[in-house]
Amino acid sequence: MLTKRIIPCLDIKNGRTVKGVNFIDLRDAGDPVELAKQYANLGADELVFLDISATLEGRKTMHDLVLKVAEQVNIPFTVGGGISSIEDVDDLLKCGADKISINSSAIKRPDLVNELSNKFGSQCVVVAIDAKQINNQWIVHLAGGTIPTALNLFDWARDVEQRGAGEILFTSMNNDGTKAGFANEALAKLSETLNIPIIASGGAGTVQHFVDTFKEGMADAALAASVFHFGEIEILDLKRELRKNDIEVRL
Repeated sequence: MLTKRIIPCLDIKNGRTVKGVNFIDLRDAGDPVELAKQYANLGADELVFLDISATLEGRKTMHDLVLKVAEQVNIPFTVGGGISSIEDVDDLLKCGADKISINSSAIKRPDLVNELSNKFGSQCVVVAIDAKQINNQWIVHLAGGTIPTALNLFDWARDVEQRGAGEILFTSMNNDGTKAGFANEALAKLSETLNIPIIASGGAGTVQHFVDTFKEGMADAALAASVFHFGEIEILDLKRELRKNDIEVRL
């Protein structure tokens, strides 16, 4: 049985780690390099590093920060934000990233998923999907959750899987930053629909929320930010509790 993964997420803006609620009201959460190093030492399985304003500001992810993070950690880490070409990915992998995450660029040009998968392998390609439940429909949003699209979450996820995505990072915009739990119903439906791993994101507030997303949401990994950044949940304590609930994790 594959172990479930715990993934701290570092949202980066102007070189600092930030965290908000429902994608707004951002507050400072510390130095990303120090946080990355700390998480690697504290038992995180992977890290996700998202330059959240790169797409909105029309610029590339900060390579020097990726280099610094790669020097400090010995666990896999994914980088996203402003990635739109094979050249972008090539540069980030050379800087030390293990995987890349694309979101808005995949929606604007779906063939990018095929191109990256063919060039670098599907294991390297994470497609991040930000979706909001509106009138019982999960609507995909782009540009950091600021622009609704005509895409349905489940149709889009199926499409990118067929194009070669190796993993889906699904963030529920309704749950993001609320600490009220993950969107487990949608996660379970994604899990039944797809054959690739799904990372749950948005809503972690308690240890029980992680238990629920692995059991009810059938997620393969759970991503969180503020509960880790502000010391509300310790990763090793979380993993011990998951073990007690018969959820296999790496200790």
